[in-house]
Amino acid sequence: METLTWTGNAGTYLNPVLAAALAAFGVALLAQIVLGVFSGAAASVSAQGNTLVARRSPFDFAVLAVRSIGLLILALAVLYLVIGIVTPGVPSKGIIGAASTQFLPVWAALIATFVLCILYKRRLGLLGKLFDSPVGMVGFGLVMFWVYTAIFADFIITMDPISQFGRVKNPPPGTPLVAPAEGQYAYFLLGADHLARDVFSRVVMGARRVLMIAPAATAFAFMVGVTLGLPAGYFGGKLDTILSFISNLVLAFPVILLFYLLVTPEIRNTGIPIYLAAVLFFFPIVFFCILFQSRYFTDPPKRNLLIGATLVIGLWAYSGLAFNADPIRYLIGRPIWSMDPNLLNVFVSVVFVNSPTVFRIVRGIVMDLKARDYVAAGMTRGESPWYIMLWEILPNARGPLIVDFCLRIGYTTILLGTLGFFGLGVSPESPDWGSTIDDGRKLLSLYLHPAVTPALALMSLVLGLNLLADGLREESLRD
Repeated sequence: METLTWTGNAGTYLNPVLAAALAAFGVALLAQIVLGVFSGAAASVSAQGNTLVARRSPFDFAVLAVRSIGLLILALAVLYLVIGIVTPGVPSKGIIGAASTQFLPVWAALIATFVLCILYKRRLGLLGKLFDSPVGMVGFGLVMFWVYTAIFADFIITMDPISQFGRVKNPPPGTPLVAPAEGQYAYFLLGADHLARDVFSRVVMGARRVLMIAPAATAFAFMVGVTLGLPAGYFGGKLDTILSFISNLVLAFPVILLFYLLVTPEIRNTGIPIYLAAVLFFFPIVFFCILFQSRYFTDPPKRNLLIGATLVIGLWAYSGLAFNADPIRYLIGRPIWSMDPNLLNVFVSVVFVNSPTVFRIVRGIVMDLKARDYVAAGMTRGESPWYIMLWEILPNARGPLIVDFCLRIGYTTILLGTLGFFGLGVSPESPDWGSTIDDGRKLLSLYLHPAVTPALALMSLVLGLNLLADGLREESLRD
């Protein structure tokens, strides 16, 4: 079998068009920069009879050319993917077409998501308004691409991401396998690493690793930060002083060094991660109990039901996640809630490092909002302080907190990649992006594909989260 080309049969017709479009885009962009610097961007205005007519300047034409050619390049990229999907045979598809075919469940889910969100955007609140922002739509699309990739990873991968295939080290993208088994995928779409593990499958499965940890750990950090930040900002005094001092101590420590210390085997053997988990994982239970108590204290049956369900489910999950002691293990032979020691170390480290920052953000917002009229009205009605904090102040702080949540997932993704790069990830053979980059960088001067591919995946997810946060910020400011 021959090595796959990048574009397959579609490249015969589309590659010259794409090359011409890229060259034209470069010329138009350079013209826009030069005209913007030397001739200005203002359009000329002339009088025709009793009316004023604005004439486009050369700069305006350059901007129009950049936008038009950019849309053409985007249309060509979509065309490569579509032609790759409909073309029969992997050699005819090429690397891009074959990879696009593997991602078919993701494309279908993305199209369905966008169609439904656009049709019902006026009923979806802030998420629906996000589709009025081009930046927000692009960010949402990038994030959902990796979310669906993580969901459908088992159907997308072409090989086992931790198994070795073949005897050739670092085969380039498109290399065929030597004597593949019956039913086995016959090509390394994005090459393989020095252990002959498929890079494409490792990158796809790495998305699941990242998206299993980053959003959940960020949500736990927000539970801790909100639970402590609300009373610190609302009551002030000694409580605020003590909590602020503790948060400043954590924030003053170098983040990477703190992560390194928390996830090393020596620290794990001391039991410190388990002690931290016992404290940090208890905050979600406290948060929801206080939330339901403050809201439904005048309706005891409903309050008792909600708090009882919170305690049962929360303590069940708490015993399994923090101490690996899920009682269901003794009934069905395996736990429902559990974390292996490496994952627990990483998870607790992320929550511990992010919680002080969330605490300071929430505290600052509460100190600003507690002087508003609706807070005074709640006091006049005789509402409890926790009701005012959770049901009056917190909903009005949702805009900045949602934006920070998206940004913080991106920061957490980078931190997880950094830990994996240092060999401190979930497990040594894990296909997480940081570990894959570390495996590939050792031979970076000879082979680019093992390190560059997961690095681009990491960059695209963080870029999508940042763009999504920008879109949410833009739309929340309009409320």
